[in-house]
Amino acid sequence: QVQLVESGGGLVQAGGSLRLSCAASGRTFSRYAIGWFRQAPGKEREFVATISRSGDFTYYADSVKARFTISRDNAKYTMYLQMNSLKPEDTAVYYCAATASGWYVLRPDEYDYWGQGTQVTVSS
Repeated sequence: QVQLVESGGGLVQAGGSLRLSCAASGRTFSRYAIGWFRQAPGKEREFVATISRSGDFTYYADSVKARFTISRDNAKYTMYLQMNSLKPEDTAVYYCAATASGWYVLRPDEYDYWGQGTQVTVSS
């Protein structure tokens, strides 16, 4: 079992940056691919980025490509989402999730474990 805890959210002006962290418990962290999702009020949870177990492969939603960077440090049981050039439409609760189904997993229902979420608010 893996427990995930996000941190690093907050309020930032458009054009600014934030780095989200996702700390995992359990020594099996490196067995899971990790994804970031977000959910804005009144909208469905949407895929943001994913990274393979080793960290060698990443994939991003078109809406965040070239602005966001996903990474992981398996030795520290932590995964990160660096968010640059933030826009008001990036405002959402951001969740990290872990899946044993492989690294190219874009659907929320294919993830096994979820964090509680962290709020990101981008003001215009």
